[in-house]
Amino acid sequence: HCSSTWRFTEWEEIGEVDENYAPIHTYQVCKVMEQNQNNWLQTNFILNQGAQRVFLELKFTLRDCNSLPGGLGTCKETFNVYYYETNDEERRNIRESQYTKIDTIAADESFTELDLGDRVMKLNTEVRDLCPLSKKGFYLAFQDLGACIALVSVRVFYKKCPFVVRNLALFPDTITGPDSAQLLEVSGTCVNNSVADELPRMYCSAEGEWLVPIGRCMCQAGHEEVNGSCQVCKPGFYRSALQTKSCSKCPPRSFTKVEASTSCQCEQGYYRTESDPSNMACTKAPSAPRNAISNVNETSVFLEWSAPEETGGRKDVRYNIVCSKISTDSGQYEPCGSHVRYLPQRTGLKNTSIMVMDLLAHTNYTFEVEAVNGVSELTAPLRQYVSLNVTTNQAAPSPITVVKKGKTAKNSISVSWQEPDRPNGIILEYEIKYFEKDQETSYTIIKSKETDVLVDGLKPSSAYIFQIRARTSAGYGGFSRRFEFETSPYSLLFHRRCGYSKAKQDPDEEKMHFHNGHTVRTYIDPHTYEDPNQAVHEFAKEIDVSCITIERVIGAGEFGEVCSGLLRLPGKREIPVAIKTLKAGYTEKQRRDFLGEASIMGQFDHPNIIHLKGVVTKSKPVMIITEYMENGSLDTFLKKNDGQFTVIQLVGMLRGIASGMRYLSEMGYVHRDLAARNILVNSNLVCKVSDFGLSRVLEDDPEAAYTTRGGKIPIRWTAPEAIAYRKFTSASDVWSYGIVMWEVMSYGERPYWQMSNQDVIKAVEENYRLPGPMDCPTALYHLMMDCWQKDRNSRPKFEEIVSILDKLIRNPSSLKGLVNPSNRVSNLLVEHGSPEGCVFRSVEEWLEAIKMGRYTELFMERGYTSLDVVTQMTLE
Repeated sequence: HCSSTWRFTEWEEIGEVDENYAPIHTYQVCKVMEQNQNNWLQTNFILNQGAQRVFLELKFTLRDCNSLPGGLGTCKETFNVYYYETNDEERRNIRESQYTKIDTIAADESFTELDLGDRVMKLNTEVRDLCPLSKKGFYLAFQDLGACIALVSVRVFYKKCPFVVRNLALFPDTITGPDSAQLLEVSGTCVNNSVADELPRMYCSAEGEWLVPIGRCMCQAGHEEVNGSCQVCKPGFYRSALQTKSCSKCPPRSFTKVEASTSCQCEQGYYRTESDPSNMACTKAPSAPRNAISNVNETSVFLEWSAPEETGGRKDVRYNIVCSKISTDSGQYEPCGSHVRYLPQRTGLKNTSIMVMDLLAHTNYTFEVEAVNGVSELTAPLRQYVSLNVTTNQAAPSPITVVKKGKTAKNSISVSWQEPDRPNGIILEYEIKYFEKDQETSYTIIKSKETDVLVDGLKPSSAYIFQIRARTSAGYGGFSRRFEFETSPYSLLFHRRCGYSKAKQDPDEEKMHFHNGHTVRTYIDPHTYEDPNQAVHEFAKEIDVSCITIERVIGAGEFGEVCSGLLRLPGKREIPVAIKTLKAGYTEKQRRDFLGEASIMGQFDHPNIIHLKGVVTKSKPVMIITEYMENGSLDTFLKKNDGQFTVIQLVGMLRGIASGMRYLSEMGYVHRDLAARNILVNSNLVCKVSDFGLSRVLEDDPEAAYTTRGGKIPIRWTAPEAIAYRKFTSASDVWSYGIVMWEVMSYGERPYWQMSNQDVIKAVEENYRLPGPMDCPTALYHLMMDCWQKDRNSRPKFEEIVSILDKLIRNPSSLKGLVNPSNRVSNLLVEHGSPEGCVFRSVEEWLEAIKMGRYTELFMERGYTSLDVVTQMTLE
């Protein structure tokens, strides 16, 4: 960049040769014998060409002052380099004071007289940078203060990142920035026939290197990348999406005749649906089904056929059934009507069989089995089907739908009913099945030729379930649905004993059990005692404080600390216990509430209810002593052991909780705050219900929220009637138990996740429910959905829940069927009553629901004893 035009004083321009005898052009000065030297050499104007940082490379030789006799006092071994930045290309006379010093240059190697004799040139190279530059150009100047120096070469240059094509993006020549640590961000430009997937960028470093490529360009559809450019797809090839890298050959039964095709056209007679991907072969409609056969059973027909010989090249072949019958009026074929049922469904069948039910007896039917696939609607209107003609036989009567209660007495009920809608022959007799409610395993059957009967030998004031079916020469019809009737109570009046109702519990929900004609109350609310101490002393044992050893604090509550410790009663071995203490400075109300929980616990004695050991009230601090549960609360325990238990172990935990709640329900106690956080777990994984001080607990519970009717309620665990009307019953506890089941099967996940309490209330009111947890057996999820019935009277009792769980534990294979995982993806909540929420408790109940109750015995004989086994049935 420096021309040969230099301004200099005392510097000499000399032509020489280097050690290789190559000619070189140098400037030199050697005024070492004279004092006060100030010799300047200046370049002409140098354009910086837009660079903000310029490098200066100097090559020079310098004489060793020690090799110069007589010059030690004035000889120097350094020189100075300066620059002057300006926009004026013609400026020549620059004062010394206007220059900016770059550096003082010293030689790494200097030469002597001997080197001159041997013609050895000790060449030094030094590089310096000038920055930041902001004007059009600059002058360089070299100042000698008395050295013997030859300036062999001066090279001025800047660094740049060179033009490059990267990821189908063009990046231009880019001059580096003024800072040695600076990275310049440069945007690229997509090559022809490409688009930016993400804006392509790279960083130009101070050393002229491209770094950190970000983003890229993609060839447009119909083009592919070849050697850094985008080339068109040839005829017979296509590229439809940016995500695919290269052009693809047209799939079978499709073609393209032009370049740059984005898709291939189907051959005549072949099609694609809108949802078919472009790389899928074109297909056609299937041929008709083959080998169709029928099997008539009274008024049901089982149809079976073989798959079409030609599927059209698709895997989505489905079957539709068209049913028609000969009209008794016109003698012409007409549609079968809406009363005919198809199992599993009439259209969109995947399997090659179907059961058609509820046909008319002694009637001619024609069934058309049509094969369709995804492109059938795109083809000509010609249907592909096979026909079967069948004639039905005499059938058993249809189920009875109307059953009424007549006169009732304390030991009898009069029942009447209407003849079935479709007798299908002469009714020979009726069969009446009845049992005491919740005692289904112990039932009685009587027969009658009339449409009414008097059933006696019943218990007073008890509910009974009745089911009735008719019989013709073709056999029994299905049982009617269940009808519940109640006998009259004893005429003897019973007076309620004052002080036996639970605080805040509705009078009509108080529990009474009849035993040998006497009314027995099992739970007494301690809040009804005028003196709380009387309730504590009646239900809890006083323990001397000397028998207790407190070891460590394991938690804290509203009234004080919770500790673990040891209890050693006289004549008994030492046992670990949990100790709740009442902190100093308590109010009388706090003391009453604190001991109220002990008064409640002291009335319970069950392996799945936390056991009260006793209380300390005669010394301070006041204490409640309970058994020690090593694994703490159930929700925390499950979170710590996520995925560590078998399904049977989890069901065992749920069975224990249900057993404890059954006991509380039988005692007439409504918990009102059943949740996994209030279940404790011991070292043997036994779960026990705890926390019986609802009013106290909820005041200190982050899960509780105020309702519009006032008072705090744990919304996520509480039944809708309890939220809306504060209607707490054992049925509302069952709802809460369903939530606990969900917590257990999801290993402590929070019900309804991050939904607000108001959103939870709204969703439940709109009939939405929690979806089945991951890997949750279908049988358990059905039980959860039963617990979440909106009508509290439709929810199972705890006694039923225990019975169901016992059956599942005895039959582990019934737990193999899992909730469909796709439901968890598509729905945050499941609508109650959707297929996921349809619940049948037994094979018999399912058969009755689909009007095939008469086949119950046959199902049992063939080993289809549980719903999970039924779901695995095949036509073979």
